[in-house]
Formats: sequence, structure tokens, C-alpha cells
Amino acid sequence: MTLPPVSSVFAVALAGLALAVSSPAQAKEPPVCSALSFRTIAAGGPDGVQDAGMYKSHLAKLELKADVKGGVGTNYFLVANGQRVDGPATPPKLAQSCLTAKNVKTPFAKQPAGVCTGDRFRVVIDRSSGKPVAALFGLQNDAWAYCSATTL
Repeated sequence: MTLPPVSSVFAVALAGLALAVSSPAQAKEPPVCSALSFRTIAAGGPDGVQDAGMYKSHLAKLELKADVKGGVGTNYFLVANGQRVDGPATPPKLAQSCLTAKNVKTPFAKQPAGVCTGDRFRVVIDRSSGKPVAALFGLQNDAWAYCSATTL
């Protein structure tokens, strides 16, 4: 058995490496539907606005904050890319399949404008209609209730 010259083996390996380096990397697309879950803040914290949770990616920075009075979170709100999300009171169109996939049963209840309470919180991000929409829900008696939403 004769082996090929070392130079030809090296040339084949070098060609394979050049091909791997020259091919453009595939950009990973974000999922069409995703969700982030957050817990309530621990009782007994100082009054004022407290951080309840944060998620940061190359696409967005989402923070859940709570207004605290008497050591208890009285109102939770979403901050998207540094801007507080207060509305709209009527939820934007969200894909039924996205909500179902993230265990948000429809039709869902709406919390009063400017108020968001619950035992847990979920931000559903729906990218199915072009611009991504992030909607905040609070868990009320085993069902998710809409609080607020924004486009990202």
C-alpha cells in the first residue's frame, strides 16, 4: 500500500479548511413564538420600584419591575429596551397558535388599565405578523390575564 505524498494530503486539508472558512455563516433567526416566565418579588422588600426579573438578548432587553408598598408588590410592569410599557388597554392581535403553545388560554381576561398583579408573570413574544409583539400576562386563579403589550 502506497501513501499519497504529504503535500497532496496537506493540499486537500487546506482546500477543505478554505471552503469551510469562505462559506458564510447562517444567521440564526429568532423563534416565531417565545415566552419568558417570571416570579413575584420576595415579600418584605423596601418600598419603591424593585426589579423582579430581566431577560437580555441581541434582539431586546425586557425587564419586569414591581411597585412595592408595605413590602408587597402591588403592580408589575414591563420595561422594554429602557421604556416602560403601559398599554394598550386592548391587547394587540396575537396569534392563537402562539398563545396556545405558551399555555395562555383564549379568550383571556384583561386586567384593569395600569394594574398588573398575579402569582406569576409571563411575557409572550409573537413574531408571526412582521413586527414582534411582547405581551405581559399575570396569572390570576389558574388563568393568564392580559396586562400590557408593546412592539419590539
